[in-house]
Amino acid sequence: MDPHSVDQRETRRTVRVFSVASFLHDAGSDMIFSVWPLFLTSVLGANMQVVGLIDGLGDAIVSVSQAVSGYVSDRIRKRKIFVWTGYLLGGIAHAGYAIALTWQWVIPFRLLDRSGKMRGSPRDAILSDVSTRENRGRNFGILRMMDNAGAVAGILISILLVGHIGYRTLFLIAALPSALAVLLVLLFIRETSTPGKIFKGIRLRDLTRSMRIYIFLSAIFSLGNFSYSFLLLFAKQAGFSVETIPVLYLLFSLAAALFSMPFGRLADRFNRKPVLLLSFIFWAATLALLAFANAMSAIVIAFVFYGLHKAALEPVQKAFAAELAPKDFVASALGGLQMVIGLCSLPASLIAGILWDRVGIAAPFIFSLVLTTIAAAMLGFVKEERRA
Repeated sequence: MDPHSVDQRETRRTVRVFSVASFLHDAGSDMIFSVWPLFLTSVLGANMQVVGLIDGLGDAIVSVSQAVSGYVSDRIRKRKIFVWTGYLLGGIAHAGYAIALTWQWVIPFRLLDRSGKMRGSPRDAILSDVSTRENRGRNFGILRMMDNAGAVAGILISILLVGHIGYRTLFLIAALPSALAVLLVLLFIRETSTPGKIFKGIRLRDLTRSMRIYIFLSAIFSLGNFSYSFLLLFAKQAGFSVETIPVLYLLFSLAAALFSMPFGRLADRFNRKPVLLLSFIFWAATLALLAFANAMSAIVIAFVFYGLHKAALEPVQKAFAAELAPKDFVASALGGLQMVIGLCSLPASLIAGILWDRVGIAAPFIFSLVLTTIAAAMLGFVKEERRA
């Protein structure tokens, strides 16, 4: 689709609808995920290796589902169905967590929940199609800002309610916003045809050299980019109470919400690479503080840096990939990138859990710091593409 041919009112509506739907679904998700590691360890009796396994499996499924949905949506030239179905699966899984009696029961619902991320690549491709080079970073930044604003709302609800109604009732309530997100997409997103040559699949040689390097460095980075659960449980080990753990989660979500759109605008003005490099630096600072600083104030600062890392990474990572990808296969390329990231995330969280249990709680942070440094160095070999 030529973005210049898109009616600007339609563009603004698409951005608004996706933003509100993301806000609602993330509010429900983060009512759960702000207390997720505590629920797994304290209620269901999981150890750190199990936490790493569950979260790693979830991250892997995210990426496989996005790759498949990206490929299929490019092939059939339909994207909307993957978006609303993704929200629906997430809502069903949220209710399912409420009935889990052991950590083994959680696994199928976790896989269902993360399969709902099938919405990501088709939704991002729609957003890329209705955007131009001048506003693509901003539009992705708006989406991430609303994601993170929903997370903040969900965390606040969790903090207010979990002590009164318990984990399971909270999880049931968390299913409701996803149902609203489904209705929004069904009612207000128009399916637009995306003409192009007959899709025969995407191969590695179809990608530019820069895109191949970008995927490779993303894989290296992802091997060290383990689940946020490790940060929350690190804080608990350091002496933060169960009641204050969601507050730390709120802190990084606030930082991410406040800075997602500014970082997106910076990427539009000064290109993607500097902002992406900045996100790596924020993650490295997070890791260094947790690995080498003992003060509780350092942990608080680390959570701020983690939020800044998320704010800089997420809108730019996808906008950058969309511009490096072949124009006819944006959804497939985005899905392929997400698949690589997720398949590396499974061993990342599992390795982090093993290092935590068998070497020490600082070991996973040091390991990730090394991989992040390598990925940041490789970014210098990626050449930006200027796409309308």
